[in-house]
Amino acid sequence: MTLRNLELRARTVVEGFWTGLHRSPYHGFSAEFTEYRQYSPGDDPRYLDWKVYARSDRSFIKKFEDETNLRCHLLFDRSRSMNYGSTGYSKGQYAATLAATVAHFLHSQGDAVGLLAFDDQMREYLPARHRPGHLRHLMLALEKPAGGHATHLVEPLSRFAALVRKRGLVIYISDFLAPLERLETGLATLTASGQEVTVFQVLDPRELTLELGDAALYEDMETGQRVYLDPATSRNGYQARITAHCEAVRSACQQHGIGYHRLSTADPLELALFEFLQERRRA
Repeated sequence: MTLRNLELRARTVVEGFWTGLHRSPYHGFSAEFTEYRQYSPGDDPRYLDWKVYARSDRSFIKKFEDETNLRCHLLFDRSRSMNYGSTGYSKGQYAATLAATVAHFLHSQGDAVGLLAFDDQMREYLPARHRPGHLRHLMLALEKPAGGHATHLVEPLSRFAALVRKRGLVIYISDFLAPLERLETGLATLTASGQEVTVFQVLDPRELTLELGDAALYEDMETGQRVYLDPATSRNGYQARITAHCEAVRSACQQHGIGYHRLSTADPLELALFEFLQERRRA
C-alpha cells in the first residue's frame, strides 16, 4: 500500500500467485476438450465425433471447457465514506487496490473485465473487455476521487441488470454502511439472471471497534451531520449494532448462494485474493 501507483500495487500482489487457477464454469466450443455425451435431438451436428460413430455406430457430442471467456464486472463504491482511513490509507484506496488486483489477475488469464463505479448514483461504466489499453483505462477510473453525498446499494444493481445481459462474474466492493432495505432483492435479481456474484465488504478497523479516543464532535463524511460522541460509553452498543449490520449483509448474500468476505483494511490484500481464488475453485 506504500506504492503510489495503483497498477504497480496490483501487479505486485498478483505476481505472488501463479496463474491458471481460474476456470470458467461455462461450457462452449472454443477451448479444451473435456468429455463426450450422447447426442440429443437439437444438438449442433458440427460437434458430432464421426470417428466414434464409425467405430461404434453411436452418436456422441464432444463437450469442451471454455477457460478464457469469463466476463467480470467490478461494482465499486466510490462514495465519500470510502475516504475514511486510520491505517495510513483509506478504505477507498484499499478497495481500489483490491479491485485492481482482481482485474489484473483476470486480465492476465485472458478474461474480460469491466467496471461500474457508484455512490448515490452510477458515476462511470466501462463494459467488460479484453483489449490492449483497456486495463489501463480501468485503473485510471479506479483512481478517481470519491464523491456524492450518500451511498445507494441497490441502484447500481438495478442499473447493472439493465446494462448487462450476458452472464458472468460480478464482484461487489463496498463498505455497505448504508440502509440495507431491498439489498437482498437486488442481489436476487442478479443471481436469477445467471450472474455469479461475490461480495467484499471493506471496513476500517476503527469502524469495527470504535477506538476513537476522547469524547468529541464527529462529522459524517457524506451528509455533514455532526454528533457529539463519547466512544468509551458508546462502544458496547455500537459494536453490537455494527456486528448485526454486517451479519445482515452476510445473510442477504447467503440466501442466494453469494460469496461474502468481510475485510479489514489492516488485512493483507494477498489474503483477499487467496479467498477469491479458493471460492472460484470451489465454484
